[in-house]
Amino acid sequence: MTDVEKIADQVLDLARRALPGGEVEVGADSVHRALTRFANSFIHQNVTEDSVTVRLRAHVDGRTVTTMTTLTGPEGLTSLVDRTVAAVRSAPRDPGWPGLPGPSPLQLPGTVDAATRDASPDDRAARVRAFVDAAKGLETAGYCQTGHWTGTYRNSAGQALTASATTADMDGIVRDSGADGVARRSSRALSELDGAALGTRAYAKATSQRDPIELPPDRYEVILEPEAVGDLLTNFAYFGFNAKAHAERRSFAQLGTAQFDEQITLYDDPRQPFDVEGSPRGRLVLVDKGVTSALAHDRRTAATGGMVSTGHGGDPSWGPMPDSFGFEPGSATVSSMISKVERGLLVSDLWYTRVLDPRQLALTGLTRNGVWLIENGEVTRPVRNLRFTQAYPQALAPGQVLGVGGEAVPQPSRMFLGSWTAPALHLASWNMTGGASG
Repeated sequence: MTDVEKIADQVLDLARRALPGGEVEVGADSVHRALTRFANSFIHQNVTEDSVTVRLRAHVDGRTVTTMTTLTGPEGLTSLVDRTVAAVRSAPRDPGWPGLPGPSPLQLPGTVDAATRDASPDDRAARVRAFVDAAKGLETAGYCQTGHWTGTYRNSAGQALTASATTADMDGIVRDSGADGVARRSSRALSELDGAALGTRAYAKATSQRDPIELPPDRYEVILEPEAVGDLLTNFAYFGFNAKAHAERRSFAQLGTAQFDEQITLYDDPRQPFDVEGSPRGRLVLVDKGVTSALAHDRRTAATGGMVSTGHGGDPSWGPMPDSFGFEPGSATVSSMISKVERGLLVSDLWYTRVLDPRQLALTGLTRNGVWLIENGEVTRPVRNLRFTQAYPQALAPGQVLGVGGEAVPQPSRMFLGSWTAPALHLASWNMTGGASG
């Protein structure tokens, strides 16, 4: 039995005795995160964090309370239960309480790579060294990160789950006279992060941006590289396929409708086998060959909509969302996409994106880390950064997708154990509304 299992069992026992007849659930998570950060082509930071977090939720007499602690000694766990007992007596009524999940097995095993779990600063530094060497003396910056999670869930309805997983991420830039080239990769195993390959890609992007030209605002045919498509997935996850946002009419999603081109299949393929509510997670297809087919649900949104939780319980104020969002690859290469463009843009990355209209998922943002003009099937000139205003679903609507890349690249997300897996995309139209300065 792991330490987190012992902790969860102890808290569940204390809570059940303190709250007879109540519904009680306990989650205990042990997280090891190690980060090697570099700037000016030198490692300047190695940090390691080990933490255990215990979460207790109780529902008694129609009232629900959630409490947490990082104090895992006897006094800390007893205090957690005592605080929960005191708080639940004065909590507001919770008519939407969905109840606890009963016993059910995991659908997916967690994947633990031993070398990643036990990675040393030297192991991460080797990837950084390879990245820096590939930059051929140009300035570099970025990070390499490894992580290991073990989690346990227990509740008074008999559900008991334990799993572990590892993660490894690398994100770096190469700078040439103020122009940045970027490369990113995420994996379950550190061995799959090739610092030399990432550095070579970033170097090529940086050194091909000299003497950029200014282009006027217009709708351009575009090829978005995987780093740029990662931003589409980020915003689809946060705002588009969130069942809470959908129920509140803040989402563009229309179930059963062909909202996307038939080349588009989107899915969530979680690295974490269950969520904070004890719901097992599996691969979830959200868009199937262009048709919006599912939403991410937690237990509360599932109960309200007559559905079953998809294992996306998290922050109830925000709502459920995919955290390992993927885009099914096609068969095209970036070079074959470029060869079909008479006049358009090759876009490496998007950033500083902000939602203007969640119902259309219309965003404004900037290009970053490289834009190039394509003329008559060839990349001809670098272009200064551009501002865009674009509804993301509209850009991927039926007939608007001219090609999907054959390699889907997993990239780091903002969530621990999460990733965005994206191929390059060839799109018929993208609305550039001005230069980066306005």
